[in-house]
Amino acid sequence: MADKKSNAKDAKEKSKVLPVLKYLFPDAWKKSKTYFILSVINVLLTVAAPMSDIIFTPLLVDALIAPEKDIPLICLYGGLMVTISIILNASYSALTTHLEKYADFFLNATSVDISSRCMEIDFALTENKEALEQIRKARDGMGYSGGVHNIAKAFFSTIANALKIFGAAAIMIANAPLLLLPVGVLLTVSAVINKKKNEIDVKQFSELSGINRIFGHILWEMEDYRGGKDVRLYSAGGMMTEKASQQISRLNAYWEKIYRMKRPYIVTDSFTSAARDFGTYLYLGILAIIGKITIGTFTLLVNAAGMLGNALQGVIFGLQEVEKASGYAYEVVKFMEYPPYMEKGDKKIQSSENGHTIEFKNVSFSYPNTGVKVLDNVSITLRSGEKLSVVGLNGAGKTTFIKLLCRLYDTDSGEILLDGVNIKSYNYEDYMKLFAVVFQDFRLLAFSVDENVLLGKEEPPEVVDSLLEKVGLDEKVKSLPNGRDTMMFKMFDKEGVELSGGEQQKLAIARALYKDAPVVILDEPTAALDPVAEYEIYKQFDELVGGKTAVYISHRLSSCKFCDHIAVFSEGTIKEFGTHDELLRRQDGLYAEMFKAQAQYYI
Repeated sequence: MADKKSNAKDAKEKSKVLPVLKYLFPDAWKKSKTYFILSVINVLLTVAAPMSDIIFTPLLVDALIAPEKDIPLICLYGGLMVTISIILNASYSALTTHLEKYADFFLNATSVDISSRCMEIDFALTENKEALEQIRKARDGMGYSGGVHNIAKAFFSTIANALKIFGAAAIMIANAPLLLLPVGVLLTVSAVINKKKNEIDVKQFSELSGINRIFGHILWEMEDYRGGKDVRLYSAGGMMTEKASQQISRLNAYWEKIYRMKRPYIVTDSFTSAARDFGTYLYLGILAIIGKITIGTFTLLVNAAGMLGNALQGVIFGLQEVEKASGYAYEVVKFMEYPPYMEKGDKKIQSSENGHTIEFKNVSFSYPNTGVKVLDNVSITLRSGEKLSVVGLNGAGKTTFIKLLCRLYDTDSGEILLDGVNIKSYNYEDYMKLFAVVFQDFRLLAFSVDENVLLGKEEPPEVVDSLLEKVGLDEKVKSLPNGRDTMMFKMFDKEGVELSGGEQQKLAIARALYKDAPVVILDEPTAALDPVAEYEIYKQFDELVGGKTAVYISHRLSSCKFCDHIAVFSEGTIKEFGTHDELLRRQDGLYAEMFKAQAQYYI
């Protein structure tokens, strides 16, 4: 007994229909109430059209074969039948066509929802394999489900078919009740067969999603213009095309396997449908021959049996289609409700005239699923208004230190304190507002200069002009075809511009300055520049930030020697800490050794 309850519970938990409908339908209702209202009207038209034909056809047939022809009555039946049929079918056709227009609308809207969710989830999840897989599954799942419209169409079609069943069954019970049994049995067989086919599709979906994710990544690499130079100089096109061909072969093999698995069910279903139709006509033909029913009633029952069969099949297949589509669309629900990676508090950050103090207290950290400590027992205090330089060789943990400082990741052990309180206790959005960062891999968007600085906010033109002037980019922007409204890059505008590396860095710095955060960070955004040019940008930026707290990261030691303190990272921990002059006096120290090795570049 307990096992039966457990199995029933498992079966219920496996069904994805309810959570999908609970998520998608309310969301779609907010986006378009009209769609659902029109869908209900369409259900009524779907039922009314065939019922009209079923009612009038036998009346017209019996009137036509009657010994004494009643011409006015025949004309009345024929006229009503044709007129009602034209009105109902034309309305149904027009409405169905109109509803189909919502297919792309909902797919695009859900795609935007997924993309928006990608920008909302904890940053740590953007580097998490499982989360990335779920994003791919969500996009594939929505596509294979057909989206909200396909699920809603199957849902409302099921309701319409249920109403048809009541009408057809009432007619058959009144005239030939025995016909219900064989039709019902054969339809049950068809339903079982279709369920098996759907199970094959859903069960194999994970494999398909994995193939598509790799294929999509390869295509992106082939199309991404940023890798264009390397592809051409190293003749990588052949290798990438071959990789894409391999994934196409995997896809072909996948679909061939699916067809082989479904083929027996497809053949069996064809025979079942033929047997149902043959049995219906045979039974009703016999009743008509022996005089149990009139020709008109024969027509009535044939049409009713056909509608009953199609409606029963429609209900079963509709429910199965909803189940199948929900199996795919559930991947969207899973992603949209993906659990947070980090603990978030609700404590407000109090403004202070003295600024904020941030302390790393015995912090250790490993990236998920690596087991390799990137930071090990790091302790350091960053006081308000202090200029801190973070230096060290590549892989020493400098950027990871910044990610933890900005709370893009949480520590494995130890804690980070803001004004003596663990940062996990603070409201996450409030904490993020403390930092303006220009990362080494900063990203400009293929939008206008203005939009790259303001990121959607509204400001008078003078505000942006002032920022561009501060970073030394005002003359360059004035020379562009459309000034501040000039588009970056040529992805969406053939007149878009490609700024030089240094100019892009200045624009990113202008964006950071506009945020006006109390803590500003430069994380090696100038690594591609020569040491002198890098020093000039860092020195200029330091003058721009004024009395704010600042963190400068570079593997070139001269760039940040003007800072109050320098933290030397090596092997995931802070090996040395002090001013530039203090660290140079340690002749056997790591900083002094690194400075001497680099001196030839900037003396």
